[in-house]
Amino acid sequence: MSISSPFQGKIFIIGLPRTSTTSICLAMLELGFKTAHTTFTQASFQQAQVIADTPIFCDYQTIDAKFPGSKFIYLEREAKLWVPSIKQLLQRMYTNLQREDGGYNPIMKRCYNEVFSPLTLENIESDDFLLDCYNRHYNEVVQYFSGRESDLLSINISEKASFNKLLAFLGIKPEHSEKNDFFKINIAGKVRAWQEIKHPLKIESTTNGRVDKVLFE
Repeated sequence: MSISSPFQGKIFIIGLPRTSTTSICLAMLELGFKTAHTTFTQASFQQAQVIADTPIFCDYQTIDAKFPGSKFIYLEREAKLWVPSIKQLLQRMYTNLQREDGGYNPIMKRCYNEVFSPLTLENIESDDFLLDCYNRHYNEVVQYFSGRESDLLSINISEKASFNKLLAFLGIKPEHSEKNDFFKINIAGKVRAWQEIKHPLKIESTTNGRVDKVLFE
């Protein structure tokens, strides 16, 4: 059931990868929002009301300036759960993030190499390095949105009250939602669940694999 939210602007999910970005994107679909989990074309960026993951977690400050009046959602996750999960992801992605003759698209490469800088195999193996990346990103978000608490929601979706906090942030009354919790997906290291989701409000991140060099003017 689609639910009408009084907020009609864009909503950006700025949590790092492996903080349940896919789970919140699924929830946003079911709440009636056109949603993209990653976006690499101007068309997808314009079509989606909710956008998560790459490049949002890296470019949120630029995006905020380009789209004034937007709302932002930061996703928290316990270090003991996030560190092994992001380590596994980065180990899988490393070669394609660093290849000069192909691999991931330039936007993906830039975002991961900036946020997890310096991105090396040695650093990926270091829990302290990964935790430093998480804390640096978190502190930058907190500092950037200081004094703008109404624009930013920070939640850990594993916490029971988090879904109602999301509804309140979006101006949706709990009684108007058939859901009262997040459905956990991408569990046990799986990262492709979003690709398998079929939903009329889902916005694809590319156009038949095509990626734009510029996402927004």
